[in-house]
Amino acid sequence: MKRSEKAERIGVILDDLYPETPIPLDHRDAYTLLVAVLLSAQTTDARVNLVTPALFEAASDPAAMAALPVETILEHIRTCGLAPTKAKNIRKLSETLVEDYDGEVPADLAALEALPGVGHKTASVVMAQAFGVPAFPVDTHIHRLAARWGLSKGTNVEQTERDLKKLFPRDTWGRRHLQIIYFGREYCPARGHDLTSCPICGWAASKKRIAAEQKKGRRG
Repeated sequence: MKRSEKAERIGVILDDLYPETPIPLDHRDAYTLLVAVLLSAQTTDARVNLVTPALFEAASDPAAMAALPVETILEHIRTCGLAPTKAKNIRKLSETLVEDYDGEVPADLAALEALPGVGHKTASVVMAQAFGVPAFPVDTHIHRLAARWGLSKGTNVEQTERDLKKLFPRDTWGRRHLQIIYFGREYCPARGHDLTSCPICGWAASKKRIAAEQKKGRRG
């Protein structure tokens, strides 16, 4: 089966399973979404949603956050991975938004990527979910599923993103990003996964891929 045919069939399955794609990170606006996405690196969305209410109660906009000591921000997010670095970056990016953008989050990918602690994936999420601009953020989980399904042979998330953008229609990128994340959590875990019984891996994964993961599972 061609990659394009796989992508089309996968899209039908994902739309059937997840007709609605709510944003998993609680937020009020583009700024709080930006901070939440930054916090989500190496941390679960559930954990982020536990810490952000108190953080945003203390400071819900760039000016208020920039006025907080880094130590205060850290106290709110301490249970998140890489908390000390994230606290410093949240303070710095808030200062930058105040100084360079009048306290507004820019609806521009390059400008977002230039903010402290904001990489391409975080910037893409904000563009798609806050501003409705077509983007296909690829994290390690989507990278893994794309490889399992034979949609990409990319050795990094950047190549996988390029491949997926070619396979899926531009107007579906935003929801496909979320649907694949939801699918991975519910049906397609990284470890202990029986590819043959998976609603997508069962037909999309190659025999070679299935055998390789079964062998890896036995070793584990």
